[in-house]
Amino acid sequence: MSEQFDAIIIGAGQSGPFLAARLAAANKHVALIEREHLGGTCVNDGCTPTKTLVASARAAWSARHAKDFGVTIKGAVGVDMKAVKARKDRVVNASVQSLSDWLGGMPTLEYIKGSGSFVSADTVEVGGRRLTAPQIFINAGARASIPDWPGLSSTPYLTNTTMMNVDTLPSHLIIAGASYIGLEFAQMYARFGSKVTIIERGPRPAPREDEDISAAIRTILEVEGVSFLFDTTVEAVSKAGSGALISLKSGERRSSIEGSHLLLALGRTPNSADLNLAAAGIETDARGFIRVDDNLRTKVKGIWAMGDINGRGAFTHTSYNDFEIVADNVMDGGKRSAAGRVPVYGLFIDPPLGRIGMSETEVRKSGRKALMGIMPMTRVGRAKERGETQGLMKVLVDAETKRILGAAILGIGGDEIVHSLLQLMVAGTPYTTMMHTMHIHPTVTELIPTLLADLQPLK
Repeated sequence: MSEQFDAIIIGAGQSGPFLAARLAAANKHVALIEREHLGGTCVNDGCTPTKTLVASARAAWSARHAKDFGVTIKGAVGVDMKAVKARKDRVVNASVQSLSDWLGGMPTLEYIKGSGSFVSADTVEVGGRRLTAPQIFINAGARASIPDWPGLSSTPYLTNTTMMNVDTLPSHLIIAGASYIGLEFAQMYARFGSKVTIIERGPRPAPREDEDISAAIRTILEVEGVSFLFDTTVEAVSKAGSGALISLKSGERRSSIEGSHLLLALGRTPNSADLNLAAAGIETDARGFIRVDDNLRTKVKGIWAMGDINGRGAFTHTSYNDFEIVADNVMDGGKRSAAGRVPVYGLFIDPPLGRIGMSETEVRKSGRKALMGIMPMTRVGRAKERGETQGLMKVLVDAETKRILGAAILGIGGDEIVHSLLQLMVAGTPYTTMMHTMHIHPTVTELIPTLLADLQPLK
């Protein structure tokens, strides 16, 4: 016999809990199903723990470079990885506990630990129970993609999830993949003291970015001791002691590399296979992402998909924005949509990259008339004062409307500064408004008007 609810939410990532709370606050009887842990990837093995580790790595870097600022530290700078992990665990556990306490105080919300799967379009099974509701929301997230390399099943390897359990310093960390996750771990562990090698099948890191941004990222990491093997594919892996031996191919040349630890950072796979979506008539694309419209509805009435599993964004902020869109449509009678959402994300190496809107490559492909400005961070007083002049700033503008099309700020504070440009984009405000606005000195943002005053036609 089925238990009746007003709403069922499968997955407790960055959309599910907040929607559950909104529904419960409206006195709806809500079932929130989660098979692992509250908070999803972000809180447990994504943003929160990795940025906590980045902070520890930054502290180690600062200590080693103290003499550059006239500060003397006696003795060698050491890193206690057990203490680093313990600090990370405290931050994560506090976040999870806060979320648990918050949801636990809602009388009409039932948190159910287990794996939910569809029985029909309005019924979900979990732990031997059958739950029925007129509204079902899927927030089951994604996981690290695992390649089918020969020998991998018998070779120890790490993902961004299992990396969170490491409390020793890898002597040689090999990372497969030079995208955002791989790059952040590479710099982090290089700063902790590991030898780090990145294997990338393409010709450059962060291939989604423009070539000049990728080149600057490569320089930043190489200066810190990270080695890259580009245009290189993995043919096989095998166990070597407690580590891994990796057979490589680059063009016609074959070689091998041995490391104490192997980290796979090769993208994400949606957690849709175990949901029995066919029983509900829910469609997925070829990669397993659930198909949704701009209001995040599936083609099945009464079922929505939010967060990483819908393929409309793979970030915490896109997942939370999905919650806002769904809540507006379902509860507030609104019409919010993902259709006009400006792409925005960050790469949290040090210094960080903040990215909004279109890249130079995308603007060129669009064929529109555009203006572009580029400024190296060596021209920014704040960066020189801090001794961190790596990177560059780039802004692209529509030549006719004077509206900002996109920007990339790779440099000190880039992940924060780019938001000032984002607000101009969303408001449809011409770039001249910012160009004519007085800013605080000395800051990084004060150089944005200077950059905008020197825009040149994109040729």
